[in-house]
Amino acid sequence: MKSLLALALGGMMALAPAGVASAQESTNRVAAKTDWSVFVESNPTECWAVSAPKKTVNTKDGRPVAVRRGDILLFVTYRPSANVKGEVSFTGGYGFRKGSTVSMEIDGKKYELFTDGEWAWPASKDDDARIITAMKRGKTALLTGVSGRSGTVTKDTFSLLGFTAAVEEAAKRCGG
Repeated sequence: MKSLLALALGGMMALAPAGVASAQESTNRVAAKTDWSVFVESNPTECWAVSAPKKTVNTKDGRPVAVRRGDILLFVTYRPSANVKGEVSFTGGYGFRKGSTVSMEIDGKKYELFTDGEWAWPASKDDDARIITAMKRGKTALLTGVSGRSGTVTKDTFSLLGFTAAVEEAAKRCGG
């Protein structure tokens, strides 16, 4: 899992705003909290909690299908230099359908993430805060998206075991 995370984190870094992070891979895992890991980068300082799904289901026209996807990861990021204190993001390992949203369900409560390429985020800092609070209280997060290329519907289930400890560790390390 560490090498998977390092590759995906390199991709995350490449998508960060110019000047915020470089496009290098991160191997700076500083903690493992059950199903979540914490990474820290310096220059500029950036910290994040991240996890891969425990279960993935891909369907086309209601039937299960085998598809090739890149890394599938759920993040909460802290960037003190950009005043980012707990930004939720998700990469589904494929380009989402243009103009679509990703549905995020945490123990029955639904949230909407807006997509751009292979990434999805909540609309506001307030939405980030609400989602993080729900994740701290929840057991699982189910993220549902639609592929831009094939229309495949993906459902990725993330365990929230260790989430609170991981996100608090990332926040502490980045002064959040």
